[in-house]
Amino acid sequence: MIPEDLRYTDAHEWVRATSDGTVRVGVTDYAQRQLGDVVFVQLPEIGQRVVVGVAIGEVESTKSVSELFSPVTGEVVGANDTLADQPELVNAEPYGDGWMLEIRPDEPAPGSLEGLLDASAYRSLTNQS
Repeated sequence: MIPEDLRYTDAHEWVRATSDGTVRVGVTDYAQRQLGDVVFVQLPEIGQRVVVGVAIGEVESTKSVSELFSPVTGEVVGANDTLADQPELVNAEPYGDGWMLEIRPDEPAPGSLEGLLDASAYRSLTNQS
């Protein structure tokens, strides 16, 4: 399951541009399947500055702990607080209620998303058809 309307990182985050100029970020279905059952999510604070490619949080599962990387440079303007009590949403709905954070990029979309993968390139990266 790789939605066509999203952009992707090679670290398996997805990015959706919103109508208010922010981007919503989560981990892909592929990533959550590799992780196994997610038991804890650590996200950056609202107002924190983030830089593309730099670790900004962690996703802990029954198998391992994986870092979450910022797909854009900007400011964190929202976080999915529901994940504190229901981290399993990352497994159940990675592209829906399992989203993680919202960032206001320094450079507006689509420019801020130019270096990211489209669905076809992400399919090739993960060897999915």
